[in-house]
Amino acid sequence: MTRRIGILLYPDFQILDATGPIAAFEIATRLAGGGYELALLSVAGGLVPSSSGVALASAPGQAVGTLDTLVVVGGQGSEQAMHCPKTRPLLQAQSQTTRRVCSVCSGAFLLAAAGLLDGRRATTHWRRAEQLARLFPRVRVEPDAIHVRDGAVWTSAGITAGIDLALALIAEDLGESVARRVAQEMVVYYRRPGGQSQFSALLDMGGGEGRFVELLGWIRSHLGERLTVEVLAAQAAMSPRHFSRAFTQSVGMSPAKAVERLRLEAARERVEHSVAPIETVAEAVGFRDPERMRRAFLRAFGQPPQAMRRRIRKE
Repeated sequence: MTRRIGILLYPDFQILDATGPIAAFEIATRLAGGGYELALLSVAGGLVPSSSGVALASAPGQAVGTLDTLVVVGGQGSEQAMHCPKTRPLLQAQSQTTRRVCSVCSGAFLLAAAGLLDGRRATTHWRRAEQLARLFPRVRVEPDAIHVRDGAVWTSAGITAGIDLALALIAEDLGESVARRVAQEMVVYYRRPGGQSQFSALLDMGGGEGRFVELLGWIRSHLGERLTVEVLAAQAAMSPRHFSRAFTQSVGMSPAKAVERLRLEAARERVEHSVAPIETVAEAVGFRDPERMRRAFLRAFGQPPQAMRRRIRKE
């Protein structure tokens, strides 16, 4: 069975949002001896320039016929595209006949503008999650998720998360073994779970100015300790009030939230790759109480640590 995958482009789209999934589907087709047929489409057709200046050829949206899956890419042009009077009806019409509708990064804004995310869980790039929630209050935004599936609608986070989304679609269509082989061919992590936090990349940048990189590294090395705002402020040689304000502005979240995310990362690694009891993991990374860690896992990953460990052992 060959599934037609449509990639919706618009001026100033992010080229990796398109080419990442395209490569994944192409490799899956080669490895499985069939599976996908790819079609690039846009409102008017023709060459569509990406934000990098590289243009891709596309067919007019109404001329591509029936699709199995539609993937809407993100990019700098997403804000203008979501206000395009021709884009909304195109998406609405395609959604009536397409089995799955997906978005990469800020492509979620186009789906939301077309009403396709109303009442649904969705994600986008962490920088624009608050904007998505503000502009479209009927969308249940999950800002930390790598990708989210709600029924027949899939949304994913920024840029490279489009590859994670494509691998998840491939696994559903062609099986886990094919998706795993595609990841190996692409030299990427095999299918980061959809609920995995986007926060790792954010912390690696150390915030917009990088002023708290050293402190974030120190926190990682002291997760088992009591890390209050006062403790962190002293480490940064700042007053607690000034530290809290400056940290939140630079990193994008409060110190307490950042500490919890770092503890979640460390706990997840130990849950998935060690045999240490859950209680021991909770104590080692500073959660202290296993129930507190369980609730944090549910918020961030959508499943408790015990279920995550069982899933990993089955793979």
